[in-house]
Amino acid sequence: MRSKLLASLTLALLLGTASGHAQQASDTVAPERATGTAAAARAEAKQFMVAAANPLAVQAGRDVLAAGGSAIDAMVAVQTVLGLVEPQSSGLGGGAFLVYFDAATGTLTTFDGRETAPADATPKLFLDAEGQPLKFMAAVIGGRSVGTPGTVRLMEDVHRKYGRMEWASLFKPAEKLAAEGFAVSPRLAALIAADGDRLKTNEAARTYFFDASGAPLQVGAILKNPAYAETLKAIASGGADAFYNGPIAEGIVQTVRGAEGNPGVLSLTDLANYRIKERAPVCFSYRALDVCGMGPPSSGAVAVSQILGIAENFDLRALGPQNPESWRVIGDAQRLAFADRERYLADPDFVPAPIKGLISKDYLAKRAALLDDGKALPADAVKPGEPEWDHAFNYGIGEALDMPSTSHFVITDKDGNTVSMTTTIESGFGSRLMTGGFLLNNELTDFSFKTHDGSLPVANRVEPGKRPRSSMSPTIVMKDGKPLLAIGSPGGSQIIGYVAQALIAYIDWQMPVEQIVAQPHLINRFGTYDLEAGTSAEQFAEPLKAMGYEVKLSDMNSGLHVIEFTPDGLAGSADPRREGTAMGE
Repeated sequence: MRSKLLASLTLALLLGTASGHAQQASDTVAPERATGTAAAARAEAKQFMVAAANPLAVQAGRDVLAAGGSAIDAMVAVQTVLGLVEPQSSGLGGGAFLVYFDAATGTLTTFDGRETAPADATPKLFLDAEGQPLKFMAAVIGGRSVGTPGTVRLMEDVHRKYGRMEWASLFKPAEKLAAEGFAVSPRLAALIAADGDRLKTNEAARTYFFDASGAPLQVGAILKNPAYAETLKAIASGGADAFYNGPIAEGIVQTVRGAEGNPGVLSLTDLANYRIKERAPVCFSYRALDVCGMGPPSSGAVAVSQILGIAENFDLRALGPQNPESWRVIGDAQRLAFADRERYLADPDFVPAPIKGLISKDYLAKRAALLDDGKALPADAVKPGEPEWDHAFNYGIGEALDMPSTSHFVITDKDGNTVSMTTTIESGFGSRLMTGGFLLNNELTDFSFKTHDGSLPVANRVEPGKRPRSSMSPTIVMKDGKPLLAIGSPGGSQIIGYVAQALIAYIDWQMPVEQIVAQPHLINRFGTYDLEAGTSAEQFAEPLKAMGYEVKLSDMNSGLHVIEFTPDGLAGSADPRREGTAMGE
């Protein structure tokens, strides 16, 4: 198959760096820098497919599917390998959101593996002694930012429901790579070099990511992780309980509470009490297709739905992707969605949200009417709307950052079971704390550092046991009750724009999958229009300025991965800005 050839070439290229001359990371790839107008490869298959950010993880998932495993079996293999080969993005020490289509029942559901705030956390966790919000990186590095990890419990819970293969067998690919070593990729080497002294604050991370002289690992260096292999063996034999109790849990808590200069409050009780939440998907009808994704505590599906719902009031197909007017509509739709997001969306177990009101066609038509004068919305017009509520609550506007790390992958098996999963440790390398061969998240910094907006409480403030709001947007587009497209991306709060733009390109502009993942990005969250530097997006700078926007050229680190269900089978692609591929049979 064509997809096997493409994947084999990509895998050979990545692995081949081990035998070549080592180079300085900065000579190879700029950290998190887009590759401009690089084309994405298209993979085609008949039975099953995996698309993810690293060929080694894709190969592991493909092998599971070829052996008769389910999409959920492959998810476990893909995630455990990703946690090893791109540890800066996701892993056992983080959390994930999973959107899942079960072909046997024809149902779509979602699983919330988001990290939780420790029981000892308070709304003042990220305030200094004077009651002022901490500087962001001062909060990130160390134990204060670490939430209770959810990924391991997520893997086990969904495997019990939908897995076919033996649990322990799914850890073998990652175990083998960890024990025998893998070649450091250009992207990983560049990110280690860029993070520099931050990674060196933790002894385990310093020993792992730097050589004996203190220099960052170079491209092609063979990196072994025996501690990770031992952790995987423990989980393989003892299940998730081996992670959430006993020596692994004790190592996590000791690392968090013992972090020099910035200790955290995570406890063994927090780990032992962690639970996954199965939640109903948030679905929105756009151009006669059902776009479904993860609801709160993710803002992803609601914000994507709002962007699409506002855009639906304009003829984007006729306007086309080369018309600045299309980007005026899309950009201001994003701004309005983000204004609502900041006020209304947070963990639904703590904060009721007017989701039905926020994605109501009538409400979004009123929001769209604000865009009718052909100019950029003035700043004072971009404010939270007043959706219809089924609860009598009011909240202030918070302040929270989503850092652009994370990873996304999509999988479908021979029966049509489909996974769209976004997985993260939050910022690159998370809290920079390492234990058991894996990095710990800094997910708590996704909470608002502000607790109140005047007299109003902030919906996304820190509270014990609460899950921080996220922008992760794993999505499955449904047609006639079956998947048509599975997609998602990393990228912090820009994820919402990446996914919405890709969906508009696919549905309105009828681009093939390899184009929707590679197209230049134009994102507007808070008023400034970010255009992807070094790409054809720059051509819109002057027209957008003429409309009244402030414009900034920026690097964009999306990692869109997609599988399309076509009349002939499956088509998939991986974002050329990262090192991924798509593979199937």
